[in-house]
Amino acid sequence: MKLTVKKGLDINIKGAPEMVLSDASTKEFALKPSDFPNLVPKLLVKEGDTVKCGTSVFCDKYNDKINFSSPVSGTIDKIVRGEKRRILAVTIISDDKFTQENIGTKDYTKLNKEELKSDLLKMGLWPFLRMRPIDIIAQPNDNPKSIFVSGFDSSPLSPDYDFLMKDKSAEFNAGLELLNMLTDGKVHLQTRNKSSEVFTNAKNVQRNIVKGPHPAGNVGTQIHEIDPINKGEVVWYINPQDVLIMGRFSLTGVYDARKTIALVGEGTSEKKYFNTVSGCSIDSILSNSKVEDNSRILSGNPLTGEKVEKNGFLGFYHHQISVLPEGNQHKFFLTEGWLSLGFNKFSASKSYPTWLLPKSKSYNFDTNLNGEERAFVVSGQYEKVFPFDIYPVQLIKSIVTNDIEKMENLGIYEVAPEDFALCEFVCTSKINVQNIVREGLDLVYKECM
Repeated sequence: MKLTVKKGLDINIKGAPEMVLSDASTKEFALKPSDFPNLVPKLLVKEGDTVKCGTSVFCDKYNDKINFSSPVSGTIDKIVRGEKRRILAVTIISDDKFTQENIGTKDYTKLNKEELKSDLLKMGLWPFLRMRPIDIIAQPNDNPKSIFVSGFDSSPLSPDYDFLMKDKSAEFNAGLELLNMLTDGKVHLQTRNKSSEVFTNAKNVQRNIVKGPHPAGNVGTQIHEIDPINKGEVVWYINPQDVLIMGRFSLTGVYDARKTIALVGEGTSEKKYFNTVSGCSIDSILSNSKVEDNSRILSGNPLTGEKVEKNGFLGFYHHQISVLPEGNQHKFFLTEGWLSLGFNKFSASKSYPTWLLPKSKSYNFDTNLNGEERAFVVSGQYEKVFPFDIYPVQLIKSIVTNDIEKMENLGIYEVAPEDFALCEFVCTSKINVQNIVREGLDLVYKECM
């Protein structure tokens, strides 16, 4: 299937990673319950306990079958708590031995689906599977009508998945084999027209070629065009690197959470790829890089990433660390401010003459909003970058007013916060749209599911 996404916006930010791969050395890792929307964790360990790779650290309080496992072997260092003793993170000091919990290799093609689910839940691999609607961890009792894997990322400064997945066909195909067992429908793999052999030689999938600007790489856009969700239906999705982790489990029987991440952005002197493990410390990635003063560090990409400190940790679903200049410096209005000619500024609305330049040109971006939050007006900007067959402004307004019936009628079941990242970027009212969408999904989950 060939798919062309016509609405959207490519944002070319300076600071893309070089095709250089290094090994990151880190001792400290963390699991953060905040990475999983609607999760209430139940601790299974205490400070000082010894753990292996795959040892359960906490589980879902309301579905204790879903376990969250340690990515390394070592010792539980701290259980970080916030207000009302809410668990913010469980930190683990690695012993560098990577001792594994091993359930042994099995030929899952000869076993039934329930046995596979049981092993994935036990070893802590289940959280890699997420679901639409609501954009939360997949529910084990659901029967998804399809599973989606997006083989590229179109967001700003995103890592090159062809580079990340190079020479990993065996693990990838083993993971896809498990995904096929989990659904009675198809496993959809979306790629660009030219992609690596890992994707072109993928087995037991329907490969779909996707063209167009961001958010063409978002799995929500792909689901909307290929297999739309109606009320009562469920679609699962998973990142390609997480498919590799499932593939290693299928081949070896262990939880091997190795991944490759990208360090990007103008705020750091090194812009390259690192081999590391899920949940690694940010400091270990930045240790040999000079970070500019007054920079913002994000776990994730510039549009959807989470602001973290240098002593923070990589998000569970993140595959890049972005370092951008903070936008808190005053700019003279005639040269760099609102009255400047803007020859070096990116414009999504043709306010500056740079819209005439080639789309491949990259720009310096900082985190400045260039304005403050103001009255929410209908400007037509959302519709220009939002490829869904949905009215985005009306949906946001229904969420703000907690009108569940309107939310359902306007397509709340199809969307996730990341689908509105571009809307937030072009918003003339500077509204934090992604947070509003998350609140709407949480309300629908609480009241309707």
